[in-house]
Amino acid sequence: MDTGSQKVKEVRKVEAVINQNLFVICSIVTLATMVMMVINFFTRGSFLPAKFGFFYMAVVLLYSLHKEFVRWLGEKKSRHQGEYFVYAWIILTTVLYAVNFFSNSYYFYSVEGYPISTLADIAYTTIQVLAIFILTRIMKIFFMFRK
Repeated sequence: MDTGSQKVKEVRKVEAVINQNLFVICSIVTLATMVMMVINFFTRGSFLPAKFGFFYMAVVLLYSLHKEFVRWLGEKKSRHQGEYFVYAWIILTTVLYAVNFFSNSYYFYSVEGYPISTLADIAYTTIQVLAIFILTRIMKIFFMFRK
C-alpha cells in the first residue's frame, strides 16, 4: 500500500474516533436539554428557560457536519446514530403535545395563569434538529451525485 492511501486510512480512523466522541457529547447535551425542557414543561414554567438553544443547535450541527465529512472521506460504516436525536425530539414533542391536549391546555399556562412558550420552544427545537437532519441528507445526496 502506498503512503498516500495509508495516510487517508489513518485520517479516516482518527476522524471516526472523533465522530464517535462527538456523538457521545451530543447525546449528553441532548439529554440535558430534554430534561431541562421537560422539567420546565411539567412545572409550568417555574424555572427560567435555560436559553440552551444556540449552544445545543451548534453542538448538533457540528456533529452532523463532521459525520458527513467522515462519510466524504470514504468511511464505509453506515451508522445512522444522528437519526436518534431526530426521533427522540419528535417523540418527546408529540407526547408533550398529547399531555397538554388531554390536560385541557393545563401546561400551556404558568402557575399564575399567564400563557407560557415552553411547549412552543420544545417544538421549535424539534424543527431545528429536523432541519439539520434534512440539511445533512441533502448534502449526502449532493455528494453522491457529484461522484
